[in-house]
Amino acid sequence: MLRDPFSNEEFQPDLMWFIGVFDVYDREETRGVELEVFNPNDRFDRAELIKRYSLNLGYLSYRHKLVLLDFLAEKLSDASYDFQSLFDINEEDAGSWPRGEWYALEDSRGFLQDVYLLAQEAWKEDLLKASLEDRANW
Repeated sequence: MLRDPFSNEEFQPDLMWFIGVFDVYDREETRGVELEVFNPNDRFDRAELIKRYSLNLGYLSYRHKLVLLDFLAEKLSDASYDFQSLFDINEEDAGSWPRGEWYALEDSRGFLQDVYLLAQEAWKEDLLKASLEDRANW
């Protein structure tokens, strides 16, 4: 069974692995300042954000990456999946985005589609390695 790298429980794929890295709650002066120069609605900024933050998950193994990308592909194939809800932060939640644009992305599905495409490129070797293994042995 594939284990969560932090809790040692069974790994549950979640799209927040890709976008949670942009949460600046209680880090506004550090991560917030670092991220506020980017506009997630700008395609060039978005690509840089994804490459630099969403895919720079050194704590995930090649197996985790394959499971996450398969999970993302499944959600992207569901035309009714609400990607914007991933970016919704209630006032009661301990979380915040770096800029106002994050709260109402012009294309939240497009953001995750870009994650998928860029991950296939950036994680190419890891994905191939994991795909050649028998998942039953994980």
